[in-house]
Amino acid sequence: MPDLQPPKRPSSDVVFSDSVKSVQEELGSRAMMAEREAKGGFHETITPELAEFIGTITTCYLASASAAGQPSVQHRGGPPGFLQVLDEHTVGFADFVGNRQYVTLGNLRENPRVALILMDYESRRRVKIWGEARAVGDDTELLARLFPAGYRALAKQAILITVAAWDINCSQHIPEMFHAARVAATIMQLQSKIGLLEREIDELKLKKS
Repeated sequence: MPDLQPPKRPSSDVVFSDSVKSVQEELGSRAMMAEREAKGGFHETITPELAEFIGTITTCYLASASAAGQPSVQHRGGPPGFLQVLDEHTVGFADFVGNRQYVTLGNLRENPRVALILMDYESRRRVKIWGEARAVGDDTELLARLFPAGYRALAKQAILITVAAWDINCSQHIPEMFHAARVAATIMQLQSKIGLLEREIDELKLKKS
Protein backbone atom coordinates (compact mmCIF):
# COMPACT_ATOMS: atom_id res chain seq x y z
CA MET A 1 0.00 0.00 0.00
CA PRO A 2 1.48 3.40 -0.94
CA ASP A 3 2.47 5.84 1.80
CA LEU A 4 -0.24 8.50 1.87
CA GLN A 5 1.53 10.69 4.43
CA PRO A 6 2.40 14.17 3.08
CA PRO A 7 6.12 14.87 2.75
CA LYS A 8 7.70 16.38 5.86
CA ARG A 9 8.21 20.10 5.53
CA PRO A 10 11.72 21.39 6.29
CA SER A 11 12.11 22.88 9.76
CA SER A 12 13.16 26.20 8.19
CA ASP A 13 9.54 26.62 7.06
CA VAL A 14 8.93 27.85 10.60
CA VAL A 15 10.59 31.04 9.36
CA PHE A 16 10.49 30.79 5.57
CA SER A 17 6.85 31.51 4.76
CA ASP A 18 5.66 31.63 1.16
CA SER A 19 6.14 35.39 1.24
CA VAL A 20 9.69 35.03 2.52
CA LYS A 21 10.47 32.48 -0.18
CA SER A 22 9.05 34.84 -2.80
CA VAL A 23 11.43 37.59 -1.66
CA GLN A 24 14.33 35.13 -1.66
CA GLU A 25 13.45 34.28 -5.25
CA GLU A 26 13.35 37.97 -6.22
CA LEU A 27 16.69 38.72 -4.57
CA GLY A 28 18.55 35.64 -5.74
CA SER A 29 18.97 33.51 -2.60
CA ARG A 30 16.14 30.99 -3.07
CA ALA A 31 18.33 28.31 -4.70
CA MET A 32 20.81 28.46 -1.81
CA MET A 33 18.01 28.19 0.77
CA ALA A 34 16.31 25.38 -1.16
CA GLU A 35 19.56 23.42 -1.07
CA ARG A 36 19.54 23.59 2.71
CA GLU A 37 15.83 22.73 2.83
CA ALA A 38 16.55 19.57 0.86
CA LYS A 39 18.75 18.49 3.77
CA GLY A 40 15.98 19.15 6.31
CA GLY A 41 16.35 22.87 6.97
CA PHE A 42 17.43 24.20 10.36
CA HIS A 43 18.44 22.14 13.39
CA GLU A 44 15.47 20.76 15.35
CA THR A 45 17.06 19.33 18.48
CA ILE A 46 19.44 20.87 20.99
CA THR A 47 22.90 19.48 20.32
CA PRO A 48 25.66 19.24 22.96
CA GLU A 49 27.40 22.16 21.22
CA LEU A 50 24.31 24.36 21.48
CA ALA A 51 23.79 23.31 25.11
CA GLU A 52 27.36 24.33 25.90
CA PHE A 53 26.82 27.73 24.24
CA ILE A 54 23.56 28.26 26.12
CA GLY A 55 25.36 27.61 29.39
CA THR A 56 27.74 30.53 28.76
CA ILE A 57 25.44 33.33 27.64
CA THR A 58 24.35 36.18 29.87
CA THR A 59 21.94 37.94 27.53
CA CYS A 60 19.20 37.10 25.04
CA TYR A 61 16.14 38.67 23.43
CA LEU A 62 12.69 37.08 23.51
CA ALA A 63 10.27 38.01 20.71
CA SER A 64 6.55 37.36 21.06
CA ALA A 65 3.39 38.70 19.44
CA SER A 66 -0.23 39.20 20.37
CA ALA A 67 -3.04 37.35 18.63
CA ALA A 68 -3.47 40.44 16.45
CA GLY A 69 0.18 40.21 15.39
CA GLN A 70 1.59 43.12 17.39
CA PRO A 71 5.23 42.17 18.03
CA SER A 72 7.26 42.75 21.17
CA VAL A 73 10.91 42.06 21.94
CA GLN A 74 12.04 41.82 25.56
CA HIS A 75 15.56 41.50 26.95
CA ARG A 76 16.30 38.61 29.27
CA GLY A 77 19.61 38.30 31.09
CA GLY A 78 21.41 36.99 34.12
CA PRO A 79 24.56 35.16 35.15
CA PRO A 80 25.90 32.34 32.94
CA GLY A 81 23.46 29.46 33.25
CA PHE A 82 20.35 31.60 33.76
CA LEU A 83 19.03 29.99 30.55
CA GLN A 84 19.02 26.22 30.95
CA VAL A 85 18.57 23.19 28.72
CA LEU A 86 15.95 20.86 30.21
CA ASP A 87 16.04 18.26 27.44
CA GLU A 88 16.92 18.09 23.75
CA HIS A 89 13.74 19.97 22.82
CA THR A 90 13.28 22.39 25.74
CA VAL A 91 15.01 25.42 27.24
CA GLY A 92 13.78 27.41 30.21
CA PHE A 93 14.54 30.27 32.55
CA ALA A 94 13.24 31.88 35.71
CA ASP A 95 11.31 34.97 34.61
CA PHE A 96 12.69 37.76 36.80
CA VAL A 97 10.32 40.53 37.84
CA GLY A 98 11.07 43.74 35.91
CA ASN A 99 8.91 46.71 34.94
CA ARG A 100 5.68 44.77 35.57
CA GLN A 101 4.20 45.48 32.13
CA TYR A 102 3.85 41.70 31.57
CA VAL A 103 3.68 42.09 27.78
CA THR A 104 5.36 38.74 27.10
CA LEU A 105 3.15 36.88 29.58
CA GLY A 106 0.05 38.43 28.05
CA ASN A 107 1.15 37.56 24.53
CA LEU A 108 1.86 33.94 25.47
CA ARG A 109 -1.69 33.49 26.74
CA GLU A 110 -3.05 34.05 23.24
CA ASN A 111 -0.08 33.26 20.98
CA PRO A 112 2.62 30.82 22.14
CA ARG A 113 4.94 31.32 19.15
CA VAL A 114 8.24 32.99 20.05
CA ALA A 115 11.74 33.60 18.79
CA LEU A 116 14.77 33.70 21.06
CA ILE A 117 18.01 35.39 20.02
CA LEU A 118 21.03 34.33 22.08
CA MET A 119 23.92 36.79 22.05
CA ASP A 120 27.59 36.45 22.91
CA TYR A 121 29.02 39.87 22.09
CA GLU A 122 32.45 39.00 23.43
CA SER A 123 32.93 36.15 20.93
CA ARG A 124 30.59 37.71 18.35
CA ARG A 125 28.31 34.70 18.24
CA ARG A 126 24.54 34.62 17.76
CA VAL A 127 21.99 31.81 17.71
CA LYS A 128 18.29 32.09 16.83
CA ILE A 129 15.72 29.70 18.29
CA TRP A 130 12.10 29.43 17.18
CA GLY A 131 9.42 27.56 19.06
CA GLU A 132 6.47 27.79 21.40
CA ALA A 133 6.62 29.09 24.96
CA ARG A 134 4.51 28.81 28.05
CA ALA A 135 4.63 30.34 31.50
CA VAL A 136 4.64 27.99 34.50
CA GLY A 137 3.75 29.71 37.75
CA ASP A 138 2.71 26.84 40.01
CA ASP A 139 5.84 24.67 40.06
CA THR A 140 8.14 25.76 42.88
CA GLU A 141 10.50 22.85 42.23
CA LEU A 142 10.98 23.86 38.59
CA LEU A 143 11.46 27.52 39.53
CA ALA A 144 14.06 26.59 42.13
CA ARG A 145 15.89 24.48 39.55
CA LEU A 146 15.98 27.34 37.04
CA PHE A 147 16.83 30.13 39.48
CA PRO A 148 20.56 31.01 39.43
CA ALA A 149 22.19 30.31 42.79
CA GLY A 150 22.96 33.46 44.73
CA TYR A 151 21.44 35.79 42.13
CA ARG A 152 19.61 38.78 43.59
CA ALA A 153 16.25 38.87 41.79
CA LEU A 154 12.61 37.92 42.21
CA ALA A 155 10.80 35.45 39.94
CA LYS A 156 7.18 34.33 40.19
CA GLN A 157 7.10 32.03 37.18
CA ALA A 158 9.28 30.10 34.78
CA ILE A 159 9.21 30.32 30.99
CA LEU A 160 9.64 27.07 29.06
CA ILE A 161 10.31 27.08 25.32
CA THR A 162 9.74 24.03 23.15
CA VAL A 163 12.24 24.30 20.32
CA ALA A 164 10.92 23.92 16.76
CA ALA A 165 14.10 25.01 14.97
CA TRP A 166 17.36 26.84 15.56
CA ASP A 167 20.11 28.31 13.44
CA ILE A 168 23.51 29.93 13.82
CA ASN A 169 24.06 33.33 12.24
CA CYS A 170 27.31 34.72 10.93
CA SER A 171 29.26 37.19 13.07
CA GLN A 172 29.08 39.97 10.48
CA HIS A 173 27.90 43.28 11.99
CA ILE A 174 27.86 41.98 15.59
CA PRO A 175 29.76 44.55 17.70
CA GLU A 176 32.53 43.15 19.87
CA MET A 177 31.79 44.05 23.50
CA PHE A 178 33.20 42.80 26.80
CA HIS A 179 31.68 42.38 30.25
CA ALA A 180 32.69 45.13 32.66
CA ALA A 181 33.62 42.61 35.40
CA ARG A 182 35.99 40.76 33.06
CA VAL A 183 37.53 44.01 31.86
CA ALA A 184 38.01 45.12 35.49
CA ALA A 185 39.68 41.80 36.35
CA THR A 186 42.05 42.15 33.38
CA ILE A 187 42.90 45.72 34.38
CA MET A 188 43.70 44.58 37.93
CA GLN A 189 46.01 41.88 36.58
CA LEU A 190 47.79 44.42 34.38
CA GLN A 191 48.10 46.90 37.24
CA SER A 192 49.62 44.16 39.41
CA LYS A 193 52.18 43.34 36.70
CA ILE A 194 52.97 47.03 36.20
CA GLY A 195 53.51 47.43 39.95
CA LEU A 196 55.86 44.44 39.96
CA LEU A 197 57.84 45.81 37.01
CA GLU A 198 58.08 49.25 38.65
CA ARG A 199 59.48 47.68 41.81
CA GLU A 200 62.04 45.71 39.77
CA ILE A 201 63.08 48.92 37.99
CA ASP A 202 63.48 50.72 41.32
CA GLU A 203 65.64 47.86 42.63
CA LEU A 204 67.85 47.97 39.53
CA LYS A 205 68.29 51.73 39.93
CA LEU A 206 69.36 51.26 43.54
CA LYS A 207 71.94 48.65 42.53
CA LYS A 208 73.43 51.01 39.92
CA SER A 209 73.61 53.99 42.27
